[in-house]
Amino acid sequence: MFKKLHIRLTLLCTLVSGFILVFMSFICLSFQEAEVRESYFSDFQVNVNMLISYLETQSIISHNWLSQFHTDTHLEIDIQDNGKTLAFGTLKPSSKDSAFEMVRETARNEYRIYEESFTSQSLLSNHAEFEFVYDGTLYYASAILLPKNKGLLNIAILHNLNELQHKISMQRILFAGANVAGIFLLAVFFWFFTWRMILPLIESRRKQAEFIASASHELRSPLTVMLSCLSAMKNACPENSERFATTIALEGKRMSRLIDDMLTLSSTDTSRLDLHKSAVELDTVLLSAYEKFESLAREKGISFHITLPDSSVPCCQCDKERIEQVLSILIDNALSYTPEGGKICLSLQTVSDKLTLRVADNGPGIADTEKEAVFDRFYRCDKSHKDKNHFGLGLCIAREIINMHKGKLWVEDTPGGGASFVILLR
Repeated sequence: MFKKLHIRLTLLCTLVSGFILVFMSFICLSFQEAEVRESYFSDFQVNVNMLISYLETQSIISHNWLSQFHTDTHLEIDIQDNGKTLAFGTLKPSSKDSAFEMVRETARNEYRIYEESFTSQSLLSNHAEFEFVYDGTLYYASAILLPKNKGLLNIAILHNLNELQHKISMQRILFAGANVAGIFLLAVFFWFFTWRMILPLIESRRKQAEFIASASHELRSPLTVMLSCLSAMKNACPENSERFATTIALEGKRMSRLIDDMLTLSSTDTSRLDLHKSAVELDTVLLSAYEKFESLAREKGISFHITLPDSSVPCCQCDKERIEQVLSILIDNALSYTPEGGKICLSLQTVSDKLTLRVADNGPGIADTEKEAVFDRFYRCDKSHKDKNHFGLGLCIAREIINMHKGKLWVEDTPGGGASFVILLR
């Protein structure tokens, strides 16, 4: 399923990004082509105006100047003086005679360049430049009517645009190659990017499957005991029936606690866990937690201490009941793993606007490789630990509650051995 999703996301992202890339490239290419064409056409007009200026100022047309002009500009020129074509050798190929006539015809029909409009008294020239197609080839063309020595020069000019077309074609090939390379790189990028996006989903699905399997296992155990007791009660004597009923009640409470924990985690996952924040004195909360577990620690032969700052502790904006729940989880966890004769210490420190609560024990400690894993759901460091009061959800719930308070909860080694759970609140 995730493999198909990965492929589809990669294709979708590549197609959308590729379409945008091609579209933007097309716009840029269009502007660039228009700019190149405009530049070429401007150069053509400059050359035409240069020719007109020369012919207007010279009484005799120099063949050498026209030949050099032709060499420099690559313009093909046909000059007629009062209807007679002037021979200038290589200025125009003989095969272009019909093309020049078509240029003059186009100028008459579309740009109103009429010979009849000129008289022997006319002084100003008239000309037009335009694109022209002849025999499948694109040209810039110009038709000029120039009064000269009481006569009229009818000039037709052609400029082959093969160089321009070649330049534009190379630009298009370059843009096409850049687009292909860009789309390929986008595909490679999105292949890895979408996979990184999917990884949290894969991990979430894996954890969900593990959670369901673990929850099913934890729920099955008390349910099996309850069903066995109910079956045994049918043929049991009154004394045994009462013992079985007590066992059923205990397992029912155990199942209820597990369900409550699972509902709490579900609420944190969906951000539906309500927090009722108020100004709370954390030293008072810590003292309350100490008093709550002090007798239990004494029964287990564990030394239980509390350390508070000498100066007053600023109030913390938090949910008092939830912080008490977190402390209960951490202290209960410490009592479960600290051996008889061990020591547990609660402490509170203030640094600037930060408040640090610490639950430290001198039990077996937690390996560095497991310091993050202990906050996973249904995780137990000691796989053989069979304490029925712990399902491996407490630390996960504690971290979720602290995260909702924008705080931090982590575990570190206690000096001399053991584990210390540290809560940082602002």
